[in-house]
Amino acid sequence: MSQDLLIGIHAVEAALNYDAGNIVELYVESGAHNARLKELSDRARDLGIKPHARDRAALDRMTGGARHQGVVARYNAPPPRSESDLPKLVEEAGASALFLVLDGVTDPHNLGACLRNADAFGAQAVIVPKDRAVGLNATAAKAASGAAETVPVITVTNLSRALADLKQRGVWVLGADEGGESLFAADVSGPVAWVLGAEGQGLRRLTRESCDRLIGIPLAGAVESLNVSVAAGICLYATRATRSRTIAAQPAVG
Repeated sequence: MSQDLLIGIHAVEAALNYDAGNIVELYVESGAHNARLKELSDRARDLGIKPHARDRAALDRMTGGARHQGVVARYNAPPPRSESDLPKLVEEAGASALFLVLDGVTDPHNLGACLRNADAFGAQAVIVPKDRAVGLNATAAKAASGAAETVPVITVTNLSRALADLKQRGVWVLGADEGGESLFAADVSGPVAWVLGAEGQGLRRLTRESCDRLIGIPLAGAVESLNVSVAAGICLYATRATRSRTIAAQPAVG
């Protein structure tokens, strides 16, 4: 396992809730009058983790000046998930399979925000290419506000091959593209992998050609594109909402 820094209340709180055994050390700002920090420290003690008091300057040095909110943890990060984990995730999810695929997203804040969306709308994983894209680092984990501990990030060496594998396993690969059919009219139910590119650049040619369908988000204002994390949230919500309506429309049995 590699050791990472967890920075901020949300990231540390999520690790305490879901993976406390991998927290190596916990540092809390000394003299801070913050009810959430006290609750977090009490929770850590209940789990057998002793918080170490450090002044703000020490925490600033530890995090390189990042906004730490008075708490930092050294954490044994589990090994990253790989392409070989996808078949099991697809099988376990069945008809509820929902994946978010990011093509060429290099901003860790965007990755973190996409992880929050994935957690909120029930995606089984976020898939990213190994090259020319950001992976899960401390900045992305902090931006994820705890979702990095609940949604796996799967790094693949060949994105087109990974998409082809998903299709072979019955997952519809939907590319978000402004030239595609309208999201308002598209059928986005069933096992789905949403594929989004970086803002401005969009999907790369090979990635676009690997998609079963291209679907665009109709925009009513003057802006021509959305931030990738905003677009991801809309797409994932659309699938979740469509599935909910389908279930609600089914006649009662009995």
